[in-house]
Amino acid sequence: MTILVTGATGRVGRHVVDQLVNRGAKVRVLTRDPSKANVPPGVEIAQGDLLDIDTLRSAFNGVNTLFLLNAVTGDEFTQAIITLNIAREAGVERVVYLSVFEAHRAVNVPHFAVKFGAERMLVQMGFSATILRPSYFIDNELMIKDVILGHGVYPMPIGSKGVAMVDARDIAEVAAIELIRRDSAPGKLPIETINLVGPDTLTGPGVAKIWSDLLGRPIVYGGDDPSGFEQDMASFMPKWTAYEMRLMAERYVSDGMIPDPDDVERLTKILGRPLHSYRAFATEIAAAA
Repeated sequence: MTILVTGATGRVGRHVVDQLVNRGAKVRVLTRDPSKANVPPGVEIAQGDLLDIDTLRSAFNGVNTLFLLNAVTGDEFTQAIITLNIAREAGVERVVYLSVFEAHRAVNVPHFAVKFGAERMLVQMGFSATILRPSYFIDNELMIKDVILGHGVYPMPIGSKGVAMVDARDIAEVAAIELIRRDSAPGKLPIETINLVGPDTLTGPGVAKIWSDLLGRPIVYGGDDPSGFEQDMASFMPKWTAYEMRLMAERYVSDGMIPDPDDVERLTKILGRPLHSYRAFATEIAAAA
């Protein structure tokens, strides 16, 4: 049977597709613009949109399992609800859903609250689902590398509680493993939640020190106040999105994103290898600078 992947052209989704293909799965991706899909040979492409009911229904024909990834948009919750309803209508009950770390706690951050709502829908509507809860993406740092390299400042207000940053490749590989496990199961599997974290729990000053060590010059932490971060984000994204990013940063400062004691061990066991680290990511950036 076919696995339908949404969000297949993004940072996580494209890796999910590659991982599934490498494991011999039959994959279909849903995309608005097939010319930009850039998928491996053999992957089916369904043109459509999560809010276009006709194309969404068509995309589910012959599908057994769904990978649901919603972008952070103003209508993200509607997209999730509609997609899960159409999945149920099509008889698709096997789902891997990309949520967010501690979605049930940060209720004032819109995309956290949205994802927790979708999690509740999966539970209450009886889906056979794996809920993946990733921490802060290491890959987000690509947006600020020029500030680090050019101005000697680590500007992301992540605080001093600790954030267990995770690599998108690790997220995608766990997602692919879970998709295949559910797709190939002889019957319905219980709902399971997996925290997706990195091997190290990092603080703002700690990350600045990593960069200082790698670059051989002082990199300072920009501090915990997210107001400047919001202003910077608003220069290239909608103001509501920048404000949402500020709310998320405030949660980093107040609560952190601290893994459970067995999260790293659990992920290492699932993957059969060590997790990608922040230092390894930063080393690559520094070497290319």
